[in-house]
Amino acid sequence: MSPQHPSASASGPEAEADVLDFPLPPPGTMGPPEKCAQLRASCPMARVRLPMDATAWYATRYEDVRALLADPRLIRPTINDWPPRLGQAVDEGPRLITMAELEGPRHAVLRKAIAPAFSSGAVRDHVPRIRAIADRLLAEFEAGGPPGDLVAGFTDPFPLLVLCDLVGIPAEDREWFLPVLDAALGGMVTAEEGQRVTGQLRSYVADLIAQKRNRPGDDVLTRLVRQCADGPLTEDEVMAFGLSMLTVGFGISSFFLADTVHTLLQRPDRWARLRDHRDLLPGAVEELLRYMPVMNGTVLLLATEDIEAGGRTLRKGDAVIPVLASANRDTDVFADAAHFDPDRADNPHLSFGRGTHNCVGAHLARAELTVGLGTLFDRFPGLRPADGQEPAWDDESVTKSPLTLPVSW
Repeated sequence: MSPQHPSASASGPEAEADVLDFPLPPPGTMGPPEKCAQLRASCPMARVRLPMDATAWYATRYEDVRALLADPRLIRPTINDWPPRLGQAVDEGPRLITMAELEGPRHAVLRKAIAPAFSSGAVRDHVPRIRAIADRLLAEFEAGGPPGDLVAGFTDPFPLLVLCDLVGIPAEDREWFLPVLDAALGGMVTAEEGQRVTGQLRSYVADLIAQKRNRPGDDVLTRLVRQCADGPLTEDEVMAFGLSMLTVGFGISSFFLADTVHTLLQRPDRWARLRDHRDLLPGAVEELLRYMPVMNGTVLLLATEDIEAGGRTLRKGDAVIPVLASANRDTDVFADAAHFDPDRADNPHLSFGRGTHNCVGAHLARAELTVGLGTLFDRFPGLRPADGQEPAWDDESVTKSPLTLPVSW
């Protein structure tokens, strides 16, 4: 049974005065929002007002976020079902169902099918191809400068091209699907527009599946299509995988990489130390994953039944936001949590989630960060911010990352 959508108040109209505006980082910064530290101390499960005429529980404490991420009573709504739209039927038109929305046996069989391709060993074997992509992009970037915009030249295209290569998405199609993805994920204002872009994306993935069936390649989609023919998978599950890769497969990695380079360039001593001591990179990557507040409250879940969490009663149908960026800065878990410490030894960050829906691409994301940084160190050992040019930021988004990163070398 689908959960009910939250009303304007999760605990009754009399509590509306307790609803906070959605916390956002200050303009021109990564975050997390300054309010998070205060909420962890005084109100770790707060109610916040969302941009789309609804409220949600905003969980900021590590212990609560960790528990909520793995709670099977919380599920992801599709972008067609959220935000709620007056008069829209739940089953109206095509729905954008990704791996995040699959539950139970369907999710389990798909995870099992793709696990070998995203295992640590498979990713390690793929590193030479990842490095070749990084080398090619940075050679082109170097030829155009200095100075240059590292976001446009490297941190945006690199994770996208890596994913296209691994999954089997034609990179040359990006001029078509990237604008459609922006429309799908950028806050659809009408049900009609939502159904239109959903239909476009589903049609695109369906065409890809047909191509892999007729012209197999050395990629994950081809292997999944073969498993459809042999039994365990259905085409709907392969469709969910393809849509997952398009919608979130490369975007978060792009944000992480841009934020990482920006953070290190603001700390030239740390840049130089990692450049000169590559054995420190594995630990530094984990700390970067903890420190980078990319997911500033962008995980939204819905309760399928009443839940007790953080001293509150979450009612069936309530929206819940486990704030990973806040949990990763919880001083009860991480000493000196607000500071970037590449030598941090104990680092149980939650950046890849937890439970059955933990990020299947965690090993790939780590490899992209490690290879991306290593290639930058090799080609541009003296990389630095460009004189007189400041990064531009998307201050309207909770997912904070520089839109431009002017650099010189």
